[in-house]
Amino acid sequence: MTGFSGFPLAGLDFYEDLEADNSKAFWNAHKEVYESAVRGPMVALTAGLESEFGPAKIFRPYRDVRFSKDKVPYKTAQGAVVRAAEGVGWYVQIGAAGLFIGGGFYQGSPAQIAQLRATIADEVRGPELEAILAKLTKAGYTIDGEKLKTKPKGYEADHPRIDLLRHKSLRCGKEIGAPAWLDTPRTAKEVRAAWETMRPLIEWLAAVVSGSGALGASR
Repeated sequence: MTGFSGFPLAGLDFYEDLEADNSKAFWNAHKEVYESAVRGPMVALTAGLESEFGPAKIFRPYRDVRFSKDKVPYKTAQGAVVRAAEGVGWYVQIGAAGLFIGGGFYQGSPAQIAQLRATIADEVRGPELEAILAKLTKAGYTIDGEKLKTKPKGYEADHPRIDLLRHKSLRCGKEIGAPAWLDTPRTAKEVRAAWETMRPLIEWLAAVVSGSGALGASR
C-alpha cells in the first residue's frame, strides 16, 4: 500500500470544526488541512486498492445546493466509491466520527429495481442473497437501504422474502470509528479485508443489475 500511511487525526478534527462552522471563510483558512489530512490520504488509499477492486471516484467536497433549501456549502465527510456496476460498488468514508466502510446497491433505474426484486423472489437466487446477508450480519455489518413502506406491486405480503423485496436500494456497512490504527498503514489492510468480506454481495448485486446474472439471463 505504497504512499498511504493512514488517516491523520487532524482530518477528524477538521470535520468536527467544519460541522460547527460550515463557511467559505473556515474552508479557505483550513483547506491545507483538508488536502493533507483528508483528500491526500483518501487518494493514496484508493490508489493502493485499485489493482484488486478497480479505480475509485473521490467525491467532491462541495455540496450541490442548486435545488436545496439547505445552502450549507461543504460536505461534512469525504467519501470514495469503487463501482462494480451502475449503482453498485464499494464505499469508504472519513469524517468527524472516524472511518466508515460500506458497499451495495445505492441507486438504480426502475428497470434495475424490478430486476432486483424478480431475482430476490426467485427460489434459487433469493436464498443465495439471504445467505450472503446472513454472513455479513454475523460479521457485524448493518444491512439497510431505502425501502417501500408497503409491499411492491406484484408481490404478496406473505412472501418469505417480503422485507428484501421492499428494498429500493440495498447496502451493508460498518462504523469503524477512530481506532488506534486509523493514522497508520493498517487502515488500508482493514478496508481491504472489509471490502473482500463484502465481495459476494457486491458481485451478486452487480450481476443482477447489469443483467449478466439476472433471473432469466441464461434461460
